[in-house]
Amino acid sequence: MKKVNYNEVAAVYDQRYRSEGQAGIAEYLQVLANKVKARAVLEAGCGTGHWLTALHDCGNRYGLDYSAGMLARARQKDPALRLVHGTATRLPFRKNAFDLVFCVHALHHFDDPAAFIYEAHRTLVRGGALAIIGMDPQTEQDRWYLYDYFPGTYEADLKRYPSGKMILSWMKEAGFVRCERRIVAHIDHDFNGREVLGDPILQKNGTSQLSLLPDEDFTEGLARILIALQAAEGDGEDIVFPTHIALQALVGFRAERG
Repeated sequence: MKKVNYNEVAAVYDQRYRSEGQAGIAEYLQVLANKVKARAVLEAGCGTGHWLTALHDCGNRYGLDYSAGMLARARQKDPALRLVHGTATRLPFRKNAFDLVFCVHALHHFDDPAAFIYEAHRTLVRGGALAIIGMDPQTEQDRWYLYDYFPGTYEADLKRYPSGKMILSWMKEAGFVRCERRIVAHIDHDFNGREVLGDPILQKNGTSQLSLLPDEDFTEGLARILIALQAAEGDGEDIVFPTHIALQALVGFRAERG
């Protein structure tokens, strides 16, 4: 399956955080860090370091990413971050190194998500936590106008994103206990008419769903949106482009004993 070149995306990546509804992620990560009394944390697939910077009270904050371009952006954002170039399926860290390991909007990019979960277990101290946060298209409960106007994006996401149920099963197989799924944030926004054209993700590298499209498919999708806008305006009708996405956290703890 084609992969996103995040070295090309790095310059515009942070624009997606202008979207409403993701603050709950940072709040949940802080609660979880406090719960395990985190002194050392690792974000796998840290990108530009957006979520690591929110955990400024944690002593040692490590970020790992495969994209040198994204790591460069993270380094500029917060020089205190300890950044490592590498892959999440083979974490270059010793056993019992972290109190908290997490990834946000990243698991579907890993070549072997289950292998990452086993690696997270290895690098966590006893009682430490793993949190995997992101969307789950498998629930079929979200509405996103991208899926309506860019054919094939939803089907691709069904292949890319493991379900929450599958992730929890991998956690349990790896030895995690007290595994649970909870919704930690909602992105809820109805773009009214031409307001959608200001959506920060509505550009070729605005989100991985669009980055993966061939240029002609992306252009055709934009054309569909413009045609829908013109038709609604010509009929004097309102048109809404919905974005209603639940963001889940799959959480497990390394057992205190055994």
